[in-house]
Amino acid sequence: MRRQLLSAALLVLLTALPAFARGRHGNNDRAGIGTDITINEGDNVGDIACIFCAVRIHGDVGGDVAVLFGSVSVDSGHKIGGDVAILGGDLNLGAGAETGGDVAILAGDANLANGAAIHGSRTVLPGAFWLLIPFAPLLILIGIIWLIVYLIRRNRYQFPVYPQGRGIQPPRR
Repeated sequence: MRRQLLSAALLVLLTALPAFARGRHGNNDRAGIGTDITINEGDNVGDIACIFCAVRIHGDVGGDVAVLFGSVSVDSGHKIGGDVAILGGDLNLGAGAETGGDVAILAGDANLANGAAIHGSRTVLPGAFWLLIPFAPLLILIGIIWLIVYLIRRNRYQFPVYPQGRGIQPPRR
């Protein structure tokens, strides 16, 4: 029953995410889970939030871009006005593309073409090892639960006591 209730609550939360994706740039914000987001030529968008997807920017973004397990590609001559935060993906800036704010990439890389610029500070930590850092508390919790279950199961069952401590002896004739 609890599992069904938790699943239903998670489903409602995930389907309601785009409705709550309103930021300081008005209703032009975009949010997605598992579906790629494409900003077309001539479009001006506010903030972008994306989980398990790629963001392709052919227009301009006035706000921030946050991507979890996906990549961001900005075409030549276009810009992101705010900050860029990526966990588990890459930032690809075409020639003349720019970001107005800071760039933070964990477990990914920043690929800049000639003339591309990052106007804020840049923090890039490449390598898949960095994906373990945000999930380390969860892994520790899983390990503790496994240890408790193991100890309880081990102490629950009584092992048979063999005579003379050598195992089962063959019957005497």
